[in-house]
Amino acid sequence: MNPELTSFAQTAGTTLVTLMTTEAWQHTREGFTRLWQRLQPDRAHIVSDELDTSREEALRAHSAADQEMLHELCLQWQGHLRRLLLARPEAVEGLRRLLEDTGSEVVTYAAPIVQHATASERARVYQAGRDMHITER
Repeated sequence: MNPELTSFAQTAGTTLVTLMTTEAWQHTREGFTRLWQRLQPDRAHIVSDELDTSREEALRAHSAADQEMLHELCLQWQGHLRRLLLARPEAVEGLRRLLEDTGSEVVTYAAPIVQHATASERARVYQAGRDMHITER
């Protein structure tokens, strides 16, 4: 699988788990179930049940601030989505539209961020994959 597709599956899985704890969940769940019904109808009922179970786990983990469980759920759904995209590459557009419909900002492939830095003597290195605010005195 190419790295861009892997990155997309990872981002989509994380977004799905995040949406499990929001008011947009029912709409999101219906969309993901329809996606599987269209692309892998024999697995759609299994995925639907797993979505329900995962949501219950995500809500418990969210209320308990259990980041480890949320991370495990993200990994689980990243795997499901990666396998779907491997089996049905045409699913990319459907998944992208589904994420757009949920209002998610995750609608394009995310290029991997690779950062390298070397500091010597009294040098400082600041790196960020997104926003950074530094206040020095």
